[in-house]
Amino acid sequence: MKQVLLVDDSPVQLRVRETILRNAGLEVSTAADVDSALALMNAAGNTIGVVVTDHLLPGRSGADLVRELRARKYTLPIIVVSGMPQIEDEYEGLSAEFCMKPLPPEKLIAVVRKALA
Repeated sequence: MKQVLLVDDSPVQLRVRETILRNAGLEVSTAADVDSALALMNAAGNTIGVVVTDHLLPGRSGADLVRELRARKYTLPIIVVSGMPQIEDEYEGLSAEFCMKPLPPEKLIAVVRKALA
């Protein structure tokens, strides 16, 4: 089974989403910033099946992460979760799905399962 990589600098948000997805039977890895996420992607190879990232991250944004993953030829699905509708344009042409916060647990699970299918 492919893993979900969750990227969020909020330990609470990370833990909540991780728990929701694990309780749904999914394998989850977590990262708190772009560099950690990229290191995990490099180490995990193709065991990661989908990336779920926040937009606001320390140092570089979720859009920077998506651009870097695409530049490295990763074609896996990427889901961006944000409460800021105005930043959706930053993901234009990057093949990322944009989901507005709040994202109820059942919606998070459904979006991730669809991306993994």
